[in-house]
Order: sequence, then structure tokens, then C-alpha cells
Amino acid sequence: MRILAMDSSGLVASVALVEEENLLAEYTMNLKKTHSETLLPMIDAIVELTGIDLSGIDAIAVSAGPGSFTGLRIGSATAKGLGFALKKPLISVPTLEGMAYHFVESDRLICPMMDARRKQVYTAIYRFVDGELTTVMEGCACSVEELIRKVNELNQEIIFLGDGAAMAREMLEEGVRVEHRYAPLHMNRQRASAVGARAFDLYKKGKTQTAAEHAPVYFRKSQAERELEAKGKHLASDSVSRAH
Repeated sequence: MRILAMDSSGLVASVALVEEENLLAEYTMNLKKTHSETLLPMIDAIVELTGIDLSGIDAIAVSAGPGSFTGLRIGSATAKGLGFALKKPLISVPTLEGMAYHFVESDRLICPMMDARRKQVYTAIYRFVDGELTTVMEGCACSVEELIRKVNELNQEIIFLGDGAAMAREMLEEGVRVEHRYAPLHMNRQRASAVGARAFDLYKKGKTQTAAEHAPVYFRKSQAERELEAKGKHLASDSVSRAH
């Protein structure tokens, strides 16, 4: 069985072709490039270099969120387009779960953190029990201070990873009172191979979608939506004031 996996949920763009016990190819970039410029060329490069026709894959896995609104939409649109064209099912992999899969053999708590701006992070806390991913803290958008309080309450050794951990490292060092460490450079960001590894587990559990069913998952509204909502409230307030 083969899965084409992709992640464009953050600054990293990553594409991988995976079998259940084998990583066939992976192309990952962590540069300020627009994902719309990189994702399809990366897929084309993998196809050309491996000589594997995408018609022979069994499913398409995509990191579905949370993350960058633009990045998630690009990844989702790419996966849906391929799903429609190839008539293949999609596997929607929560971004934070995919990141946690870097440490599938670890017995420590795992805390992926994505910089969500506005002094917040997208985060969750997981643990692997006999190779099975279990959720200790559900994914959410929260302040770094809130996360630190939760980590200290759990009082267990923990691994931090993600650009949110890099952004908040000084705060983590000052506030976290339990034994903790940070993921090494080859495991500290999103990678499509980890998305693919998680996708195999979800596929076995029957958690697939059609291309038409798939949609990104957001933990909060986009800036444009927030600004539009604020503008609407302002206009409504003005209307009430004039009425009085």
C-alpha cells in the first residue's frame, strides 16, 4: 500500500511517498516560499525521480490543521484536486498528531507547538501507549502561559517541538518546572513522512474521506473574518446609537 502525504500547514512545505514499512521519497523545504509555488513542483519532482505513477497510490494524506490559513487551504486544494483527478480517497491528518508521530517510540509526553500569532500557540499534548497515540490534552489555541500551567500540573517529562516551541523557548525555560527537552533539528518541524505514518493508522481504522468531503480544520477564525466581524459589530453599534 502506498500513500502520497503532504503538509503545508506552516512555513514548512513537505511531500512524501510512503509505504507502510518504507519511506520511498520525501521533499521538504523550510524557507519563505509560497506553498502554491512549491507544493505541486515538489510532487512532480518525487514522481519523476521515483518513476512511480500517482495512479498507483492507494490514498492521499494531507495535514488538515490547525495552522496557517493560507497554507492549509493550499494543501487542502492540492489534495482535493489530486483526489478528484486520481479517484483516490483522502486521509485528513490533524497537524499536531502528525507532528507527534516523530516520537512514536517515546514514552515521554509529546507537545507539538505551532506559532499562532497574537501571543498564542496551537498545541496539544500526547503520549504513545504500546505504539498507539493517546491524547492527554486536546488540541487548542492557547497562550504559552496556559500551556505551561498545564504542563506543570501533569508533572511528567515532556518533549517540545515546532516553531511555537522555538518562539516561546525563553518562556518555557523560565516557567516549566518538569524535566523537558526539545526535538532535534530533523524532528522539530512538520514533515510529510510523519503525516504519512499517522495516515496509515487512520486508514486502517476506516477514517478516509472523498475529495468532496475534505475540508481544513481551523482552531479560530482568520484575521479577515475577525476584522469583518468587528466591522459588523461596529456598524451595528452605530445604527443603535443613531436610532436613539
